[in-house]
Amino acid sequence: MSETIASREIRPQPCIVFTGGGTGGHIYPGLAVIEELRHQGFQGRIAWIGSEKELDRSIVAEQGVEYFAIPSGKFRRELSLRNVTDLGRIVAGYMRAKAILKSLRPSLLFSKGGYVSVPPCRAAASLGIPIITHESDTSPGLATRLNSRRASLILTSWEATAAYFPEPVRAKVVRAGNPVRPALFRGDAERGLGMLGFDKERPLLFVLGGSQGAKEVNDLVLASLPLLCPSVQIVHQTGKANFDEVMAGIPDDPAIRASYRPLSYIGPEIADIYAASTIIAGRAGAGTVWEAASLGKPMVLIPLSGSGTRGDQVENAALAAQAGAATVLEGAQLSPVTFADAVKKYLHRETYDAAVRACDSIAGIPTQTVRALLGDRDLSGERQMLSAEFIARLLLARLGEQAKEGT
Repeated sequence: MSETIASREIRPQPCIVFTGGGTGGHIYPGLAVIEELRHQGFQGRIAWIGSEKELDRSIVAEQGVEYFAIPSGKFRRELSLRNVTDLGRIVAGYMRAKAILKSLRPSLLFSKGGYVSVPPCRAAASLGIPIITHESDTSPGLATRLNSRRASLILTSWEATAAYFPEPVRAKVVRAGNPVRPALFRGDAERGLGMLGFDKERPLLFVLGGSQGAKEVNDLVLASLPLLCPSVQIVHQTGKANFDEVMAGIPDDPAIRASYRPLSYIGPEIADIYAASTIIAGRAGAGTVWEAASLGKPMVLIPLSGSGTRGDQVENAALAAQAGAATVLEGAQLSPVTFADAVKKYLHRETYDAAVRACDSIAGIPTQTVRALLGDRDLSGERQMLSAEFIARLLLARLGEQAKEGT
């Protein structure tokens, strides 16, 4: 008996490795899960295998997570000489990832997608390490499609995503939502309004142009100011590169200038701005859609479309609108008048409340899913479980199953 107890005491803590990168959309949801794992009391080791981009490294390292960089190359469907040069980087990335995984000996590999995630997933499969992969967008990207073949579980944000996978792997698909940074739920509306110099008597429209800004969105907002400012206050993330241009384009009207706040960049204070906001407007990337839905904010979405995109934003926006949480404007529908009308629509209490309920239905994990994968013990009254908590608990449950099998 004493030997058994001693062996349990010296058993090493489990390790979970995350992988993904290339964009914030492939990093921030993973970090949200990591924060929730820590909140749930996970004491084991957490590491991240990512690209050699310094931005990726800094985002992860700022959260106190070990970061291991590997060479990476993109998978391109079109003919390109870069496919040849990147092939060597992909092979090197696989070898490096395999060496890292052998050293860390993780119990699980959690992939958030992006081209950098493919070599670690291949390496994990070769070492017998279970893989769980997550897709944020409606239609899975190429990396997720490749990783799903070896994954034991495929997590998706949307129910409709299951149809994009081949029939043999659909049984492994679970709709888990898209994890949102827990810090966003700790915003203070009063503090946000005070920072902006706004009052609480009028609704607040929060326009997100992304960290790099979006000229189409910026131009639309400027043209809409005379139509909107009598009704709403507006805070607008312009992107650093476009800030001066936006400032120069503000109409010389005291009423507009009093109701409009362009900001080049928004950092941690975004939580307070979200809390103070009534309506969210912007592109339809997975991050924007799921942050707004999880915070219960109706959306006016202007999805990026055309030859330069695979259409993921159009698909995300369509599903948000179908659920009743968003109004979508694109193509010929897009004008200052239609944008102002879409915003004002949510100023009516009945329409606004219906959209908030739709946001809740998008963001919450269905009770039957929680019961099927976690059991009744993880249901707490009527509280709605959101994505980051659900996925963190799911990872912990998998670790628990592995521990039982090892005893």
